[in-house]
Amino acid sequence: MLIAEVEIYHSRLIAPTRRVALGTLNLPCDPAPGVGGVLLGAIAARFTPEVDPDMVPDLVSLTHEIEAGRPISQPRLRHRYQEDRIGLTRSPHRLFRHDDDGELSVQFTDEKGLPGQMVLGAIYAAQTVPYHLRGEVLAAIRRGISWTGAVDASLLLALSGRGYGSLSGDALADPVGWALRTLGLDLDAGLPERSLVQRSFRQSLIVAHPDHGGDDADAARRIADITEARRILLAS
Repeated sequence: MLIAEVEIYHSRLIAPTRRVALGTLNLPCDPAPGVGGVLLGAIAARFTPEVDPDMVPDLVSLTHEIEAGRPISQPRLRHRYQEDRIGLTRSPHRLFRHDDDGELSVQFTDEKGLPGQMVLGAIYAAQTVPYHLRGEVLAAIRRGISWTGAVDASLLLALSGRGYGSLSGDALADPVGWALRTLGLDLDAGLPERSLVQRSFRQSLIVAHPDHGGDDADAARRIADITEARRILLAS
């Protein structure tokens, strides 16, 4: 299932001028960074290693300027950002949620444009996010810019702000609902009392632990999820 998408339009590789524009944007970011922020951060992580190293500090600086709400003079980083897409090439990037296990995966278009154009497009796309969510989305992009590992599930976890456990689209789109389901709590009863959260946490740990019949291969992931679910509910 497609859950987030950004279309970056850009000048062709042989074009004498360098331009960037945006097309379709489907970037759910509430609660931030949401699946939209994860997708933008993943684009930054995928393409920044191929960007001219001299441009990287300016990319980071641009994220801070957008976060502060400052007007961005054009051209910037050798490219002009514009609304007009006539004559530009389309490169879509998409985030999917797999129906069988709820895990996330990213599909990049990486053969049409320059890496810098893709990162710039991701940063400018963050301008469309509501202001009160924009800071965490841009922080996810900065995590992507500085990422040095593989572009895989570990990256998506880091971009989500969770950092451990399993990666679920539900956990990003509806963290409280996901946490309630993870701890076996009633979704319709509202936020539970702290004591009930702690009790459900302890009971869930017992069930998940291999010493009490839990699946040994899945125990570490399950325990990490249970721990994260408790954190979410106690912080809400």
